[in-house]
Amino acid sequence: MKLSILDQAPVTSGHSPEEALRFAVELAKIGDELGYHRFWMAEHHATDAFASSAPEITISHIAAVTDRIRLGTGGVMMMHYSPLKLAETFKTLAALAPGRIDFGAGRAPGGDSSSIYALSSGREPMIHNLYEKFAVTMQYLADQTPDDPLYRKATASPNQIHPPEAWLLGSSGNSAKQAGRMGVGYSFAQFFNGELSKEILDTYRSHFEPSSLMDAPEVNVSYMATVADSEEEARFHALPQDLARLMLMQGKIVKTMSPEEAAEYPLTELDRMRIEDMRRLHLVGTPAQVGRALAHDQERFGFDETMIVCNAHSYKVRQTVYEKLASEIL
Repeated sequence: MKLSILDQAPVTSGHSPEEALRFAVELAKIGDELGYHRFWMAEHHATDAFASSAPEITISHIAAVTDRIRLGTGGVMMMHYSPLKLAETFKTLAALAPGRIDFGAGRAPGGDSSSIYALSSGREPMIHNLYEKFAVTMQYLADQTPDDPLYRKATASPNQIHPPEAWLLGSSGNSAKQAGRMGVGYSFAQFFNGELSKEILDTYRSHFEPSSLMDAPEVNVSYMATVADSEEEARFHALPQDLARLMLMQGKIVKTMSPEEAAEYPLTELDRMRIEDMRRLHLVGTPAQVGRALAHDQERFGFDETMIVCNAHSYKVRQTVYEKLASEIL
């Protein structure tokens, strides 16, 4: 099983955004050394809980300090940018790091309504044509003339470079058929809602048509995971992340608190039940336990690659999680 990293540059309590981005760079370097296949940065706006608002800039920096690992966005939020800008950005990245860049795109806003309108300079956000926007970007990435008259006379430079891989993100299965028809990779965020099914991936593969950017179907699935030498220790470090998700369900985006703060947090019985239910979205245990769970899902659903996101409070703990999973799986 290929193993990869999805990083959101979490700004946990007591840490600064500068530290969060520095940790992201260090994590990518460690992933490069441990044999992780790819490292993707997410895109989040209008929050002080994450520092990854410009993932394409972060991966450009990371490309300069790593040697082998693939780098990309998981994902860049298409609604905020024109296809021409997207293509020029990722073609530039691909020219700087040939054979290592992924254009991973999502249809979500990555922020609240205020940030959506601010990013579009107050204009009505165009959310009805995102698949068409993705298709135009793909044509630009492949040095093809777009079909859309608006973009037909514009050229996305630099040209004649090794193009990036293209991936479409999803968390409900709605994008599976489109990803297949457009001939791109399909990335499913299992840690969002836990709704992955064999039917979703079968739909993607059955509709796959080879493109200039990908000649065969590829699937990666993102899981949140926290591992430690004992299940008890893993639960100790997982609880702050589960509390952050619980508060997100209540409409609040908060910084991940320390395990000690989380242990003292006043939970109702209903809160505890919700956290236990959310464990289907968060793999917690020893490396062997989590490794078996991932292997079981891979056999059950038939995906090619697992991406791990861990937002533990301490960077040292996060590093240890990725080290232990690499030792168990790779």
